[in-house]
Amino acid sequence: MLRQRLAVLLEPQGSSHWSGRLVDWLLILLIAANVVAVILESVSWFAAEHRQALLWFERVSVLIFTLEYGLRIWCAPDTHAEQQDLPPLSPGKARWRYLRSPMALVDLIAIVPFYLSVFFSLDLRFLRVLRLLRVFKLTRYSAAMQMLLGVFREEAGPLGAAFFVLFILMILASSGIYLIEHQIQPEAFGSIPAAMWWAMATLTTVGYGDVTPITPLGRFFGGCITLVGMGMVALPAGILASGFSDQLHRRRQEYQQALSEALEDGHMSHSEASELEELRQELGLSESQVTLLQQKWQRRQHRCSCPHCGAELP
Repeated sequence: MLRQRLAVLLEPQGSSHWSGRLVDWLLILLIAANVVAVILESVSWFAAEHRQALLWFERVSVLIFTLEYGLRIWCAPDTHAEQQDLPPLSPGKARWRYLRSPMALVDLIAIVPFYLSVFFSLDLRFLRVLRLLRVFKLTRYSAAMQMLLGVFREEAGPLGAAFFVLFILMILASSGIYLIEHQIQPEAFGSIPAAMWWAMATLTTVGYGDVTPITPLGRFFGGCITLVGMGMVALPAGILASGFSDQLHRRRQEYQQALSEALEDGHMSHSEASELEELRQELGLSESQVTLLQQKWQRRQHRCSCPHCGAELP
């Protein structure tokens, strides 16, 4: 069926077939070329000299991205059917599910600026910034970026709590420095909202230096806020690092489970090897990581155990 074949070609990472990988790489090159074109368009002499070529490149790119977006909507039922962990849906519900997905919104953002410029007169600098958002389409073809998005989704609660605490500390810091410094430096700390810039720069340990306390108590308070900020900045980083480690561990376990099932009969067929390779690409594991997992599985299979108690023997 034509729709099923297109779904295989457009599925992230394609399939083990060369045509799927070719479509992925062509779209990746087109996205990268669009980002480069938008950057070069900000150079006045280059934009004036190649205006017509840039315009036609933009039109062709939008046409291809629009076609891709439409085909993904059309193929959504077959794409959904490939995901075995999801319940079956009607074609309409499957397409609506795709339209609400983050990647569909990224695909829509990639083409919306062009159509906005056709129907409305907008600032070209604003449209140029929106066109740069096409770089997020690369997320579809990057296992590392998909892992990052997965970490953000799973750790949304702890990250939200960490940023909420950081926001409370910013309020307290700006209020404290306002009470200490507003009479000495009314132009810098004349109000709590004005002091929030200093509080944010201090809590994030940026320290731009344009606004600093000058009283001894203000400097002591600023030092305390800096120390607290160092710990608060490390908190989201620790959450993300832990999430990355957990994601990688689960992906390795998933591959290890698939490897054990494929070698359960002591022999790996060509189809099983192809499925493992496709799973490796989908999980974003390198060949060296997979080799280590295979060696670990082989060592585990060759271990001897006591026939009486079942304990492993050296």
